[in-house]
Amino acid sequence: MSENDRLAIAAHLHVLLRRHTGRVTDTEWMAANPEYALAIITFARTHAQSHSVPELPEWAARLEAAWLEEPETRQRVPLAQRAGDMLRQRLEERKYVGRLR
Repeated sequence: MSENDRLAIAAHLHVLLRRHTGRVTDTEWMAANPEYALAIITFARTHAQSHSVPELPEWAARLEAAWLEEPETRQRVPLAQRAGDMLRQRLEERKYVGRLR
């Protein structure tokens, strides 16, 4: 699943949590940060058990599945290679600064 899919699921979970618990969450951070997403998933499941809200575990499971699917589909680039690419890109950008007329 893409980050946009995770964002859509996170937005729906956000609305449910706001409606049933009053809790405000950060949907963009939930779609981008696995630790925050896990904390919200845990909170949603705990609240659903104690207050009998059947929608929360369903959407928490969807968000969890979206995160579990991600590592297999994402192409990982070694950190050293990414850093080298960024450095080369910056050097290329500097090469032309001040020389264009």
